[in-house]
Amino acid sequence: MSLQLGRQVFGDAKNTGNVLSREEAFQLLNEWVLNDRLKLHMIQVGGLMKSWAEEVELLSAAHIWKWEMAGLLHDADWDQWPDQHCKKIIEYLEEKQVCPEIIRAIASHGHVHFGVMPESRMDQMLYAFDELSGLMHAYSLMRPNGYEGMELKGALKRIKEKTFAANVSRDDIHDACQRAGLELNDLVGFIIKHQSNFKLVE
Repeated sequence: MSLQLGRQVFGDAKNTGNVLSREEAFQLLNEWVLNDRLKLHMIQVGGLMKSWAEEVELLSAAHIWKWEMAGLLHDADWDQWPDQHCKKIIEYLEEKQVCPEIIRAIASHGHVHFGVMPESRMDQMLYAFDELSGLMHAYSLMRPNGYEGMELKGALKRIKEKTFAANVSRDDIHDACQRAGLELNDLVGFIIKHQSNFKLVE
């Protein structure tokens, strides 16, 4: 099954800046994603994107929401339509006339699968947080206190253990760090500091 998108242009430039409201985005998340584990992953990636945009990139509130929205919806079609990932969510957002920056970030969050390289800073950080966030969450679940007291050394050890969370691509993690010009230690430390803040919305 090929998930290649077969194109490099997404959305319409005239829609630059257009976003879904927070209520619309979460409604879509809850309607499309029935698996709570996947939903939590998307909320965590969205939260990390928001925190990074705010604290590191020092972006405006409008841009911060674009980053969060890209993270929040990047896997929206994976649960019910895995053979259409991420074509379905891209087409939906294009119909809604959403900002092309958000759509392209979603299209590039797994270039090996979708054939779209992460180019913008938003693209790069979504790609970077996606796999690493999942691995860090898996590590938190095996610890009695979750993220509390988690140390960088222990997290890095788990990343090196290929048998731990074996479905998480270490190649993608290292490739993402390189593309973003970031040290793995810094990215892992950022996730340890922030990820426990993001939980399922009732």
